[in-house]
Amino acid sequence: MKKKILSVVLTGVLALASLTGCGEKAKEDKVIKIAASPTPHAEILEKAKPILEKQGIKLEIKVLDDYVLPMTVVESGELDANYAVHVPYLESFNKEQGTHLANAGGIHYEPFGIYPGTKSKLEDIAEGDVIAVPNDTTNEARALLLLQDNGLIKLKEGAGLTATINDIVENPKNLKLQELEAAQVARVRSEVAYVVLNGNYALAAGLSVGKDSIAYESSTSTAAKTYVNIIAVKAGNENKEEIQALVKVLKSDEIKKYIQETYDGAVVPFD
Repeated sequence: MKKKILSVVLTGVLALASLTGCGEKAKEDKVIKIAASPTPHAEILEKAKPILEKQGIKLEIKVLDDYVLPMTVVESGELDANYAVHVPYLESFNKEQGTHLANAGGIHYEPFGIYPGTKSKLEDIAEGDVIAVPNDTTNEARALLLLQDNGLIKLKEGAGLTATINDIVENPKNLKLQELEAAQVARVRSEVAYVVLNGNYALAAGLSVGKDSIAYESSTSTAAKTYVNIIAVKAGNENKEEIQALVKVLKSDEIKKYIQETYDGAVVPFD
């Protein structure tokens, strides 16, 4: 009889342990591991973190200062999401790398700007001046369009958002475009006449598009609307409950207000 009672007790203990384990697993499932550029992405996520915690979702932010690694770790499943890129880059990356990443929601856009290097005004541009631009497919096109909008070069008709330096048909000042990895562009300001910067790398360099740029994309431009920064996830995970909760928080009035008050027009909430 004692053996029978002991057996029942042990069975109950094991069942309780099993249920406890399931509860712990459920809690673990409400963790989002996300890659982000340092500025402004990681900063915005830090603001969203306590809001998500109230909803039972823990946000683990991995700061990565490039565009490639954040994509590969989401593809591999090491991380759940990436907040650092826009749709054209995601589509280009999928095509070139054979990855399967998808857009879970657009959060903000960052106007591209032309910033002073050794020269502070576009009127001072001279024959053979050097301008540093990002070298990745989509961001280089955006930089070239901005240079064209300001009369420095002319691209062949139809080049648009896929333009490369090979599409330049007019370059009256024989300007030299120095193509660099996006994170490196700001670092050569003292060596070139001007630099064209992504919004996040301008912020990281202590520059404001509203105060420091010589020229920048208007909020109504095709480029600004096209290059909305998104939450990128492995295809099939776009509608996961915690991912959609993250997107909803990042698009909330509280986060919009934070963005507007913090970044002086260098980061604009996307509706």
